[in-house]
Formats: sequence, structure tokens, C-alpha cells
Amino acid sequence: MVDLTERQIQVLKSIIEEYIETAESVGSETLDKKYNLGVSPATIRSEMVKLTKAGYLRQSYTSAGRMPTSLALKYYVKNLMKPHELSVAEEVAMKEKIWDYREEFDRLLRESIKALAQKTKALSLATTDEGEIYYSGTANILEMPEFFDIDLTKSVFSFLDRFDFWEEIVGKAIENEDPIHLLLGNELGEYLTPCGFIYTHYQAGPKHGAIGVVGPERLNYPVIIPVVGYFGRLINDIGKSW
Repeated sequence: MVDLTERQIQVLKSIIEEYIETAESVGSETLDKKYNLGVSPATIRSEMVKLTKAGYLRQSYTSAGRMPTSLALKYYVKNLMKPHELSVAEEVAMKEKIWDYREEFDRLLRESIKALAQKTKALSLATTDEGEIYYSGTANILEMPEFFDIDLTKSVFSFLDRFDFWEEIVGKAIENEDPIHLLLGNELGEYLTPCGFIYTHYQAGPKHGAIGVVGPERLNYPVIIPVVGYFGRLINDIGKSW
């Protein structure tokens, strides 16, 4: 990973946030008009070329614009992103959706992923140490442009019944890392390369597993990461009484 200048960081951040919002490649003209970077379109284009050579951007086949790579998105999450801070009202609303099921693990997990899918507007997924997979929100991803590709959508749906696949995936989390884990692109295998997976581990009494969100690489990280983290902590807290 090469060191980036402050200008390159500004350009990269703007491209990533525009791409997350629109799902389209981003051109220098858009950056110039919308993000007030304080430099000319020619300078922006020059910096985009440098960022592409450094592996942070890739060029679309259909336009002159650029899109962030997996490397860039991870850099954004780790260094540039400002997470959305959940309000007390948001936390209470999410807690209320699952609190009545705190005595029953199966129902608790089902309601948790249902609430997680509703809040993130993505596909939520949870695994257990007993080899089970719970998921909700399959209709959500059908609204996303990336999943207009029927082959990709079929691949995602086919893996929802493959516990062995998700067991291997969630096992990629490195010890002592942040509690939230992010896998993108090739880390999910060749069939899910355009996808991203944000997840955290939970421990509920004697039961443990992972819970998270699956979607395109351009997931709304500032919003989704805090929500995934909250549900993980909530399940942990409920499970302490078991």
C-alpha cells in the first residue's frame, strides 16, 4: 500500500462516497461540480490516474469514470469513514424488536436478522455453532443494481444454504482484530467477487456464531457497520443471563 497525499485522499474519499450513493463509475466532472475539491478537473484526472496505478481505483469498461477497488474500500472504512452514531431512539427501537424473544435463542436470532435486514435494507445472515444458517432480506438485494445480474443473484442465493461456505468465510477473521470484520471481492471467492460481507461474532450463553450483512461491495459502511455491531453486542448482552 502506497502512501497517499492529502489531495489524493480527498479525491479517493469523494469517489468512494459518490460510488456508494450511485453505484456508477465517477468522473472528474462530477467530482469538480459536487465535491468542491479546490483543484481543476485536469488535476483531478491526474490524481485519478495515479490512484488507479496504485490499485485504489479501477476503470469502468463503459465510461471514462473510475470505481473504487476492494483495497480502496477497506482503506476508506479503516481511515476515512465517519460512522453514523446510533441515537438512543434508534437503539431502543431495534432492541424492542427482539426483546420479547430473549428467553428463546432460535426466535431471538430469527428476529434479530429480520430487524437487521429491515434497518440496513440489505441481506442479513447469521450462523450458529450447530451448523445452522438464518437469513432475511433476500428481496432487499434485488433492489440493488449489482444484483440485476441474474448469475450473481443466483450465486448469492445458492450459498445461503451452504453452512460450510459461511463457516469458512467467518473463520477468516483474525484474532485481536476489531470486533467488526469486512470481507470484500476475492475474499468471498470467485462467485461472489462483486460482493461485500460485514459481520461480527456473538456469544449467547453456550451458543456462538456470527451475524452480519451481505450486499454489493459498495455497502453503506457508515450506516451498516454500527448497526451490525449493535446487534452483535445486544445478543451478547442478552446471552449473559443464560
